[in-house]
Amino acid sequence: MTRAVLLPAKFAFQLVLAFAAGGVGVLAFAPFYLWPIGIVSLCFLFALWHRTATAWRASAIGFAWGLGLFLVGVPWIYVSLHVYGSMPVILAAIATFLFCCYLAVFPALAGAMHRRLVAIFGFSAIASLLLVMPACFVIWEYVRGWFFSGFPWLVFGYSQTPGGPAFAPLVGYAPVIGVFGVSWLLAMTAGLCVLLTRAVSGMVWSRRGRFLAISAIISVWAIGGALHQYSWSVPSGAPLTVALLQGNIEQSLKWREDQLVSSLNNYRELLEKSTARLIVLPETALPVLREVPADYLAALKRRSEMNGGDAIVGTVVVESVPAGGGFPKITNSAISIGSSPLQRYDKQHLVVFGEFIPPLLSWVYQWLKIPLGSMDAGRTDQKPMQIAGHAVAVNICYEDAFGAEIARQLPEAELLVNMSNMAWFGNSSASDQQTQFSQMRALETGRWMLRSTNTGVTASINEKGEIIKALPQFVRGTLEIKVQPRSGTTPYVRWKDWPILGLLLLALVIGCALKSADRQSAGPA
Repeated sequence: MTRAVLLPAKFAFQLVLAFAAGGVGVLAFAPFYLWPIGIVSLCFLFALWHRTATAWRASAIGFAWGLGLFLVGVPWIYVSLHVYGSMPVILAAIATFLFCCYLAVFPALAGAMHRRLVAIFGFSAIASLLLVMPACFVIWEYVRGWFFSGFPWLVFGYSQTPGGPAFAPLVGYAPVIGVFGVSWLLAMTAGLCVLLTRAVSGMVWSRRGRFLAISAIISVWAIGGALHQYSWSVPSGAPLTVALLQGNIEQSLKWREDQLVSSLNNYRELLEKSTARLIVLPETALPVLREVPADYLAALKRRSEMNGGDAIVGTVVVESVPAGGGFPKITNSAISIGSSPLQRYDKQHLVVFGEFIPPLLSWVYQWLKIPLGSMDAGRTDQKPMQIAGHAVAVNICYEDAFGAEIARQLPEAELLVNMSNMAWFGNSSASDQQTQFSQMRALETGRWMLRSTNTGVTASINEKGEIIKALPQFVRGTLEIKVQPRSGTTPYVRWKDWPILGLLLLALVIGCALKSADRQSAGPA
């Protein structure tokens, strides 16, 4: 009877511990950048998984850990739904909670997958914690990044981007195997740490085994530090003067017709004060292109030509109704205005419920009021803009969360530009978290990333992922800086995510092939 009572209580404590570990893991990401806490969070998760005997308990622990991570990490979803989407308080809170539950399903599936493989193949603790468990964890991170349009927020590889009080050496692998590769190495480090804690008590490894494990951790991290010093790209031409505009227009005013003139004048004034060859305005800085007066666009063009360069303007393009009838095509776009011929980029990766509604879910709009919620995606074969004497690859909003998609315009592109409107999320961590996406894309491609946003973070990021200069959030201003266009091809640009997917599969195959028991895998302590 005592055992029957204690087991549920013990399992409940494990769930609470997993939830807390997930929540604390948010400190590894921006704006905190305390990356070692990410390892601690994963260590708790892996240790709990390793001590779990059934798939459903492993999934419950993974779900609790994921729920803690996302409830603490992405509460700004509520701000966009209620404050700016006009969804009632209770519905917005429920929707945010359910969305976090949906995200928590992915670590739950990782735990269940690992435990099922353990039951089938019976591999050792070393194979489990070092190979199979990290692979399962990252596989489901990857699936979360593309399933149902994808939501790759808080992928643990991002915690290694520069910005914290201490250098994170694993980021050196980003140009080789991308963010998911960094996440995998981080997960393997956590697995080794769990093994070492067991080894300290003499349960698994001999002294020689402990020495080899510690040496492996040091070697992997040392190689990452060395890789970070290597330049995967080279300068392409002279430095370029760039101006990144931050209009700081309140989201509740942005789409009001009576505020259109004020918004246009806001950005016109900022642009006309700049002498930069390349000027970048944020996403939808000009609300609707066909309503913008022709003399306004002519003024922007004249100023850009005086500077000997071009401006990239975020806008919404509404095309004419097709001859055969139907609805006009509406795109979230960027256009170039200035010395070069007019060019246009249409956003390819749209935001679910923000820019398009999945089939059968249009009823959501009876509670959610978002302007232009039914947009069209751009082509996937769009090329870099040839402006200001360089090839510039544009991406809009959270498109910079998808490394393989950004890499499509490489190696032709010499600079990357992100145009965003983060006012949707208020004064939250969303802007800082998305800036980490831009940092990782700069690392993966070996290019500078320039971010022009409505309310922040407006920043210039070099090819090492370092934020060189940034404007304070929620102020109106211009960030002027000299940037270095670059050329060359990193391994990630060439192969994208295929190598890491192959390595994850290989880790599963090797781990499942190692069926020996713990005593056969390592000598007595």
